[in-house]
Amino acid sequence: MPEYWFVSAPGEGGNRTVTFQNFKAKIASSQNDLSEVSPLPIPEFKIGTLDTLVLLSEDLAKQDTAFESSANKLVDVIRSLLGAEAATKLAGSLSVNEKTIDNYLKTFQWNTMKYRTDKSLVELAEILNNEVASIDTLMKNKMANYNVVKGNLQGIQRREVGNLASRNIVPFIKKEHVVLDSEYLETLVVAVPKTMYKDWTNKYETLTQMVVPRSSTKIAEDDEYGLFTVTLFTRIVEDFTNKCREERFIVRDFKYSEDAIEEQKRELQEMDASEKELWATILRLAKTNFGEVFQAWTHLKSLRVFVESVLRYGLPPDFVGFTIKPKPKQEAKILDILTAQYGHLGGSPSNRGGISKGSQEESAEDAIAGFNDKDYRPFVFFALRLEVERQL
Repeated sequence: MPEYWFVSAPGEGGNRTVTFQNFKAKIASSQNDLSEVSPLPIPEFKIGTLDTLVLLSEDLAKQDTAFESSANKLVDVIRSLLGAEAATKLAGSLSVNEKTIDNYLKTFQWNTMKYRTDKSLVELAEILNNEVASIDTLMKNKMANYNVVKGNLQGIQRREVGNLASRNIVPFIKKEHVVLDSEYLETLVVAVPKTMYKDWTNKYETLTQMVVPRSSTKIAEDDEYGLFTVTLFTRIVEDFTNKCREERFIVRDFKYSEDAIEEQKRELQEMDASEKELWATILRLAKTNFGEVFQAWTHLKSLRVFVESVLRYGLPPDFVGFTIKPKPKQEAKILDILTAQYGHLGGSPSNRGGISKGSQEESAEDAIAGFNDKDYRPFVFFALRLEVERQL
């Protein structure tokens, strides 16, 4: 997914339209076709004290990282659920307020119904944080439940594959293969390696006492094993099983039931239906919650732009917000142009404090420190990156 930038610049004589047009002309015009620039309308919030803004700025940076992680986790959930179809269907699965991500960001408006502007900045940050944290918890629980059901289904499916030493053997056992309703006798089913058929035939009657002579019959075979029955007295089953293990014969855990095959089919069908239903529910929920988290993340970015603009440019607030979508391989050029345009603002990451206009002088040391910080710009700048194409 392309990167988007949330940027603000000081107003030019209070005329925001002029500021926007001048800004756009430098990086998104026919002469400088480097990006797409859209207005970022930000309400006039209750500002509070300078100390509150400084502390909030630090908290919002932490929340920004957490929101980014939450959004990417939801993308990962959707990608994992779509499986092989993810590459072609993922982009169409990500929407915000029934808009594509690109369209939502270009037409962003602060949701005053959901995030009321009569609340303080701290309250708004808390509302956003609680919303995303709640979604994180919900999706974590839903995915845990789904993974249990999916694991159970895969366990049942694994029983139907593999060799006769490990796979489900119920379909191979018929009523005539076993002794039923006997107080003293029991039939065991043993997987014997194909290379050891002769050993089995020569040894099974003498592995222990009380084995019924000539009771062994081969009832199934695959590329590696043959499945043999043997009848013996119930009292020596454990001893016989241990002797078989010593000889590399595998006694399968099995109790004959006329209804076993139908029960297993029904179990598989029910588990498969349950997994499919949960899959559809969680995919729908993940898509919906992605939109909610992305919306909260965008509002948090806007909140950061407001707070940082007040700290950078001073009071009363006079700045214009922009959303920038750089064109491929034009990022460095755009930043160079904007840095040249607003480099006179100077500043360093530590020199913020609502200083009034006209008193933004700073030492040469501060200016150098600011520009040597690779993450610092002389204008307010926050990037939004969504890792849609990353591999799990």
